[in-house]
Amino acid sequence: MGKRDELIQKYAEDLRDKCGMEPDMDLLTKVTIGCGPAIYNADSSTVAASQPGEIETVKDNFLVKKLGLSDGPELMEAINTVIETYGQSERNKYRAVVYYMLTKHFGKEAVYG
Repeated sequence: MGKRDELIQKYAEDLRDKCGMEPDMDLLTKVTIGCGPAIYNADSSTVAASQPGEIETVKDNFLVKKLGLSDGPELMEAINTVIETYGQSERNKYRAVVYYMLTKHFGKEAVYG
């Protein structure tokens, strides 16, 4: 099992244990691959939810550019909902897990077709 496969398993466990959802492994794999090399870096593999700049980056680079959504208040509401689901006090909010939940939230699985 490669490093990426190990990370995908870890993300799936987070989705089950911390977020209370059964992951679609095919979609989770595609979202993880879409994160590119960021998943291997300790800093970029997580989302610093307490930093407004980081949340803006998730909104602009993922929701608007990747998922093709229009910027609006519903994007921040969705991010806040996902952070709440993951657990505000959860220190390591993995980027792939956050992106996966946002993809599901907006029903944009087709982007990863």
